[in-house]
Amino acid sequence: MNNVRVFVVDDSALIRKTFTEGLNKIPGIEVIGSAIDPFHARDQIVNLKPDVITLDIEMPRMDGLTFLGKIMTYFPTPTIIVSSVSPKNSANAIKAMELGAIDVLCKPNAQSSGMELIMELGRKIKIAATINIVNYKKTIATNAPTHSTKNYIITTTDKIIAIGSSTGGTLALRKILPQFPKNSPCIMVVQHMPPGFTKSFADSLNDACVCDVKEAEEGDIISNGKIYIAPGDFHMVLNKSGARYSVGLNKGPQVCYQRPAADVLFQSVAKNAGRNAIGAILTGMGNDGTAGLLTMKKEGARIVGQDEASCVVYGMPRAAFEAGAVEKQVPLDKVPETILGWCT
Repeated sequence: MNNVRVFVVDDSALIRKTFTEGLNKIPGIEVIGSAIDPFHARDQIVNLKPDVITLDIEMPRMDGLTFLGKIMTYFPTPTIIVSSVSPKNSANAIKAMELGAIDVLCKPNAQSSGMELIMELGRKIKIAATINIVNYKKTIATNAPTHSTKNYIITTTDKIIAIGSSTGGTLALRKILPQFPKNSPCIMVVQHMPPGFTKSFADSLNDACVCDVKEAEEGDIISNGKIYIAPGDFHMVLNKSGARYSVGLNKGPQVCYQRPAADVLFQSVAKNAGRNAIGAILTGMGNDGTAGLLTMKKEGARIVGQDEASCVVYGMPRAAFEAGAVEKQVPLDKVPETILGWCT
């Protein structure tokens, strides 16, 4: 199997050196070049034809968003955004994913482990290399948010909807969450995303949805019309006290290399909501969610999975389906209809 060929674009000489040396130590990955800014990068990218690009957002002469738009137009290549965390950068990282970036990663800081970051970047690069970027662009073009035109009469107020997603999930969630009506049961979402970016993601979804969307906080009350996004680097769980549900957050160990992990949410929903829960597993690499969905199903919950044809990466849905956790597989745009049908 050939190495995944990577090109690094970043105005920091230290980052370029760290990524080049670190990634070259990972079997199956080869850094074939780097550049200080898009103007130095463009000709090299055309000539070297990398499999994956890592791209900073804030750079001299041309910002990463502008360059990403040009890459996706003239030389489509799977691209991972690597950005320092600030309100502006995190908002721009979400915009980058709407433009076609595959994933986002935080730049290392004084508190982060350089080797852990390199290994995480390596995992993301190997996933990105498997994606057909031309098909991914078509997915972006057809995944504009749409609001449901159906009138769903929600017949229960105690349902809990739990959703897990990873690679490609930001686009999938932007497609389906606006379809849930204002009286929808509360939705709890785990999207694999690093700390610092989930608030901007939640804010962007809030602008597109009729439900209220926010980054989850400890103690948030579960009620109809609310959508909670698990914050990066925190597991999100469903707590129950008497007849009242609320959100819990914790820094427990990573599960399936992830924090937040869908499995942690699903296990808590199985325990505290039982047959009043509905689970959904969307596009993503790996098997996060499978164990939790099996427990939910055992407790009487209904489970829907995104089908292979509509997935960017048919990993998590495949694992859950093959394990027998998924009751029904449907195209992405039928996921809300399926869930709401079970609520009426």
